[in-house]
Amino acid sequence: MSEKAQNHRHKKEILARLQSIEGHVRGVARMVENDAYCIDIIQQTQAIKRALDKVNQLILNDHLNHCVITAIRGDDPLERERVISELADLFEAQSRL
Repeated sequence: MSEKAQNHRHKKEILARLQSIEGHVRGVARMVENDAYCIDIIQQTQAIKRALDKVNQLILNDHLNHCVITAIRGDDPLERERVISELADLFEAQSRL
């Protein structure tokens, strides 16, 4: 997590999606404040989760196509190990959710 972020090919799309999600979260907060129907709130939070999943997909795609490929093609075996371990940890954490 301390590694410097690389330029994301999808940076503009990621930022636009995050801004949209931010607005969506604010809307859900208003729904809660206004005592909206619980199912309606849950449907909106599920939509937010799907939107975040898409953001994660774009970021992972960029990471695999840039950072991971660069490390695998590079001469540093420790960097290759680090990147592979990092991915394994990410997927392990995801499976615990």
